[in-house]
Amino acid sequence: MKMPTDSEYIHALIDEGEHQQQDFKFEISDARKIAKTFSAFANTDGGRLLIGVKDNGKIAGIRSDEEQYMIEAAADLYCFPKVNYSMQTYHVEGRNVLIVQIEESDQKPVYAKDESGKPLAYLRIKDENILATPVHLRVWQQSGSPRGELMEYTEREQLLLDLLNENNLLSLNRYCRLAHLSRRAAEHLLAKFIRYDIVEAVFEGHKFHFKLK
Repeated sequence: MKMPTDSEYIHALIDEGEHQQQDFKFEISDARKIAKTFSAFANTDGGRLLIGVKDNGKIAGIRSDEEQYMIEAAADLYCFPKVNYSMQTYHVEGRNVLIVQIEESDQKPVYAKDESGKPLAYLRIKDENILATPVHLRVWQQSGSPRGELMEYTEREQLLLDLLNENNLLSLNRYCRLAHLSRRAAEHLLAKFIRYDIVEAVFEGHKFHFKLK
């Protein structure tokens, strides 16, 4: 079987467009911004960055070796735990395109430091990096517990199921109001239901809602 050339391979990837596991970057000028994308990929399904490619798919090429140092800084200095990644350069149309492959992390959440040094965790949804909610953070924190543990079933659990049956999509704020629960208690219960595959988080209208699976 004939192996594709660098040009064929890169153009095939570009034809896919940006999606949940692929992002285009014209250039890298800020390691912190790339760390945000690394966090999103590592916390979701992994993915790859095509650096030297414009949003419209045009090949611009990487500017200098500095971009590779920015990648290293993003993964090693601005993400924690550190992100596993690999880099490879492809020569296309007289220009170099850098592909960075980011692995899904088995230590979630992966945080990225913002401009003030605050750690934030992100998710990759379609072609966007979205800030993870406290519910997502609790799901990841609870994932260290054994899946075979018993779930205590009380009036709170029943009320959540009733509210989800009555509301196709339920926001965290609405759930707190209807159930008269603190945010902390509501986040904990929703996370538990997500972990047990009863509830799923849905991103709609630029915010997360929850629904029965």
